Amino acid sequence: MSTTTRSRARKNASAMRMVGALLAIFREASGYTQRSLAERFVVSEQQIASIEQGRRPLKPDLAELLDELLDTKGVLSEALKYMPEVDLVPLWAEEYLDREREAIAISWYESLLVPGLLQTEAYARAVFRSRVPVYDEDKIEKLVAARIERREILHRKVPPTASFVVWEAALRDRLGGRKVYVEQLRHLREYADLPGLALQVLPLGRTSHAGLNGPFILLETPEHQRLAYTETQRGSQLIANPDEVGILTQKYAMLRTQALNTEDTRDLLDRLLGEA
Repeated sequence: MSTTTRSRARKNASAMRMVGALLAIFREASGYTQRSLAERFVVSEQQIASIEQGRRPLKPDLAELLDELLDTKGVLSEALKYMPEVDLVPLWAEEYLDREREAIAISWYESLLVPGLLQTEAYARAVFRSRVPVYDEDKIEKLVAARIERREILHRKVPPTASFVVWEAALRDRLGGRKVYVEQLRHLREYADLPGLALQVLPLGRTSHAGLNGPFILLETPEHQRLAYTETQRGSQLIANPDEVGILTQKYAMLRTQALNTEDTRDLLDRLLGEA
C-alpha cells in the first residue's frame, strides 16, 4: 500500500472513531443503551456498537435521525461533513457490506472468481487490474486493502457460519499469473480447514447446474432476517422479499448437492496444487 493510501486510511479511521465517540457520549447522556437505541431505529445492537467503536461509518440519514432523537443540535450530521472522502465502493454496495459485517451466517455461490472473502491480496489486485476501464494504481491499492480487511469477518472470536460453493472454472483461471494462482490455491486449501467454514467446488462437466443465472450471496442477520445479494455489470440488489430469498435459498441447497463435498473439494485443491 502506498504512503498516500496509508495516510488516507489512518485519517478516515481516526475520523470514524471521533464520530463514534461523539455518538457514545450523546447516547449515554440521553439515557440510552446501545440496545435500546438500536431498537428505536430497527437496527442491530452490533451496528450501533460498531459505529461507536469506529469500525463502521455512520450514514448521513441515520446521523440526522440520531441528531433529532438525542437533541444534539445537528452535531453528528455536521461532523460527517468533515469526514475524509471515501469512494472505495459504490453506494449501491455499501448496505451489503454493512450486513456482511454483522451476519451470523453467509452462503456464497461464485462462478467467475474466487469469492471476495477468500481472496489473497495478490489475487484481489489482479482482479481490480482486470477492470475495464482501468483503475489507477492508488485506487487499486485502496480497494485491495478494503477487500483484505473484510477477511477478518472469518477470524472473529465468534465467526459467522460460512459456506462457499465455487464453480471449478473460477479455480482454473490464472489471474495474475502462475505465482498468484498457486498462492490463491494454497490460501483456499488453508481456509478449507477452518472450523465453521465449508468450501465446496462445483465441478466442470456436470449435466445439471442450479447456478446458471449467476453468482449470489445469502445472509442471515443477528435478528435472523434472511437476505440475498446479487450483482450485475451496472449495479446490485439487496433482496429482503421472503419469496425471492426463498428461491435463491433453494438454488443454493441444490448447488450444494451438485458440488463436491468438503473432503473431495480438499482433494481437488491438492490435485490442482500438484498440477500447478
